[in-house]
This record gives sequence, C-alpha cells and structure tokens, in this order.
Amino acid sequence: MLADRSADASTLSIVDPTTAHLGPDRSDAQDMLGSRPGLLRALWQNRNGRVGILLVGLVVLGALISELGLTRYDPQTQDPNAVLQSPSLAHLFGTDQFGRDVFSLVLEGIGVSLEIAVIALIIAGGIGTLGGIVAGYVGGAASWTILRATDIVFAIPAILLALAIVAALGPGIFDSALAIGVGYIPIFVRVVRAPVLALREADFVRAGRVLGYSRLRLLFRHILPSVSGAIAVQVSLALAWAILAEASLSFLGLGPPPPTASLGEMVSQSSSLASIAWWTLAGPSLAIVLAVTGFNFLGDGLRDAADPRSRGR
Repeated sequence: MLADRSADASTLSIVDPTTAHLGPDRSDAQDMLGSRPGLLRALWQNRNGRVGILLVGLVVLGALISELGLTRYDPQTQDPNAVLQSPSLAHLFGTDQFGRDVFSLVLEGIGVSLEIAVIALIIAGGIGTLGGIVAGYVGGAASWTILRATDIVFAIPAILLALAIVAALGPGIFDSALAIGVGYIPIFVRVVRAPVLALREADFVRAGRVLGYSRLRLLFRHILPSVSGAIAVQVSLALAWAILAEASLSFLGLGPPPPTASLGEMVSQSSSLASIAWWTLAGPSLAIVLAVTGFNFLGDGLRDAADPRSRGR
C-alpha cells in the first residue's frame, strides 16, 4: 500500500502546474497546419496552390515595381504626342486618351487595390476573429449579441453596405477599406466560431482549466493556433473579394479620388474607348482577373494543404 502511494506521488510530481505543457494543443494545431515547411511544401505540390502562388507573386511583384518607382514611365505623365497608341515595345499595354502609359497605370492600380484590400482584411479579420472566439468560447449573452449583429450585417448585401458607407464618409483609400472590411466581418465571425465551439470542450482545453490557465491564455495561446488554418484560408479568399469590391466601388466613382490610379476607374473610363482602343480596357481588366483568380487559387490550395487528409490527392 505504501509502495502504491509512493508510486502515485512520483507520478504526480511530474506534472508541475507552472511548467506543464499542454501537448494536445500543439498536435491539434499541427494536424490543422502541419509544420511550416511541410505546409509550404504541400501548398506548392498542390496544383491550385502552385498556380495561386505564381499569380499572387506576379501581382505583388507588379505592385512593388510601381511602389519603388521602377516603371519606365511615370503613370501620371501625359504625352499629347502618344495618345491612344497600340501596344508596342515602347508601351507594352499601349497608351490611353491622355497619352499615359497604361502598363504603368495598371501597376499603380494594382498597388492601390492591394493596399485597400489589406487594410480591409485587417479590419474584417481582426474584429471578426475576436468576435468569433468570444462567441464560440464564452457563449451566453455575448454570443447571442455577436451572432445577432452578424445576422443584421449579413442581411445587407456587402456591395450595398460598402456603397452606403462610402457615400456617407466620402471616397478615399481608408474609407473604401473600411466600407469593404465592415461587410466581411460576419464571415470571419462564423468561420472562427464553428471550430472554437468544437475545441471548447477538447481534452487539452479541459487540462488547461485544471492547471489554472487563464481564459486569455487558453484562447490566444492554445485555441487560436488550432483554428489558424481556417483563418489563413479565409484571409486569402477575403483578399480576392476585397480586390473585386474595390474595383466595383471605383467603377462607380466611389473609390480613391484622382490622380490616384484605380483599376475599376480605369475600366470605367476606357469602356467607351473599347471599340477603338481595346488595350485601354484589356490592361486593367486583366489585372483584376489575375489578382482575384490568384488569391482564389491560393485559398483553395491552402485549404487542401492545411487538411492532412487531402494532401495525398
């Protein structure tokens, strides 16, 4: 009997509440995400992921070239002697009705679209992720309030909500990003809440409660990493939606004001010239298609790479 007690004591002494590590949370996160090199390798081996990486890399490279001022022509410089010139070695995408280089304008427009999309994503992802964690883990009145608020926002089409916000605040980069981001907050809430509900009663979360871990530590150190795979996929898809929404607002004249280049505004201005200068419409339209398609493919690839069951497909 004394031997049994000593054995129990020796076993209990191994678990130190101040240093004990919740092993299952790492394994759960690794099941979802895998190690970083393994995830990147799986993403590259996935056909959709590989296409997404290449397209997104091309779009980001174009934005960086414009941001660093490495384009051959200043996008806002007008040349009356080069009005509506067709694509050539001197002007890869031709020139517009003001003699501006369309290729340089497209690269600047890509940079503006990415800037607005990233700001909108920070707003939607930050608020939505926090709301989803609270709604999934805390429950009760907090969960009910958050879900009812998301239902109200969901009831309004995202583009109409963005139009209303921009009309109230006025056009601008941050205002456009805010208008787009608010519309996508409910999506992040729903995406994060579902797995948090399942993890709330997981063994490693219960173990953390027994060890006296605070709620914040459980939420942000153990639960959040386990749902980061779903968030990563949603981030990529949301970037595609944000770019498309920004182009729609700019097309309607509610995007960043001139002289800031905007892909949607370029499409709007060149639509009347398409019959005589098709390249003025083709350039910005192609950029929008590449950006949206690239982030959609990247999101699909991330979803497959983050799911170990689909890596061998």
